Amino acid sequence: MSNINLDPQQDKSNFTSISPAAEKNYGLFESLIVEKLFTKYYNINGCATCSACYDYKLQIDKREIVEVSCSGLLYGCYVLVPEGFEEKIYPEDFILVQQEESVEIAQVKLIGDLVRLKRNYLGLNGEELPKLVRKANGDDLERVRKNLVEEERAKPIFLKAIEKFKLVMKLVSIHYQFDRKKLFFFYTADGRVDFRELAKELASEFKTRIELRQIGVRDESKKIGGIGTCGREYCCITFLSNFKKITAQLASDQNLLSSMGKLSGPCGKLKCCLSFEMD
Repeated sequence: MSNINLDPQQDKSNFTSISPAAEKNYGLFESLIVEKLFTKYYNINGCATCSACYDYKLQIDKREIVEVSCSGLLYGCYVLVPEGFEEKIYPEDFILVQQEESVEIAQVKLIGDLVRLKRNYLGLNGEELPKLVRKANGDDLERVRKNLVEEERAKPIFLKAIEKFKLVMKLVSIHYQFDRKKLFFFYTADGRVDFRELAKELASEFKTRIELRQIGVRDESKKIGGIGTCGREYCCITFLSNFKKITAQLASDQNLLSSMGKLSGPCGKLKCCLSFEMD
């Protein structure tokens, strides 16, 4: 969400409506893609050499689901649209999402049958999902802006506090929950850190619940972002939802041991892409 202009002076209608012409064009574009995908995966045209895959259909999740991107702490990238929800949701819309007792803001990436086909391909069906509350309005976007300002204000306070308590930890990022019920500090450290006194100090400063979470170096790269040696954005940012175990055996099986010096990513670990060719 860092690349989104949240200027309060801009036209707020951009976040809540879409022109009839754009709606028509998007619907046509989506229908063409869906038709091609159904033809490919469900073998509508038949197969000249094999009949084993005729009429092969997996169970598709029929619920109304949208794919989103969120800088908050949603456990996944899919959000359930409740039955009877009257507002029409489009890509690029900002929405409020509820997961358990927390509320976060997210931006819609994909809607409709494309989401169903993608989830079908990933084998996702019937799992519990965060729920869409409503579309975001101008006041919600202003709250996001204030949260971002508070996150920046929290950085020097946190750094001063860890110096006070002589804690060896590296701050990676700070996240204020949209509803401001929690303030999260993500950090890396070589071992376990006793941060009880630090948490009390931060709680008295910010007057909210504080959570300090230790993360690994790969999670750090995922949060910070950047460009890999291939010239593309890190895989962990663009599409990887979890990290696989990457070993030197993967490089050996692909005859890449002679270039081991080039196989480490910016996080210092072996590159995740070493696993892409193994299947």
